[in-house]
Amino acid sequence: MTGINNLDRLMQEMDPVLVGKRFVFCTVSKKVYGKKGLDYILVFKEAEGITIVVDKDVADKNKLPYEGIWSLITLNVHSDLSAVGFLAKISEKLAAARISVNVVSAYYHDHLFVPAEKTDEAMLILKSFSR
Repeated sequence: MTGINNLDRLMQEMDPVLVGKRFVFCTVSKKVYGKKGLDYILVFKEAEGITIVVDKDVADKNKLPYEGIWSLITLNVHSDLSAVGFLAKISEKLAAARISVNVVSAYYHDHLFVPAEKTDEAMLILKSFSR
């Protein structure tokens, strides 16, 4: 199933949905990474260490250090991984409102992590594009 790559269509059909939890980014050792019960939603291995994204409650329970609390917004349009300009346009609009965004593109959807305190404003901006 091929995703959409037409920029206008992507913007109109993005259908942003707020995931109801608060998330945090943590850097962990290989030992902590392999620990049962972390239930991370994202893992990225960098030269400096392993980054995981977990529910804030999971991080607190496991005493994992983090900076900032993030909301997750999923764009429920099946975007083509090679679509040009979609995330740039979204980032530009959020940046104009002074909202930082960390983007993760998966096979079917793009996912935006925004500061928890800016969630409502980010959702309003994103919904202004959708039909």
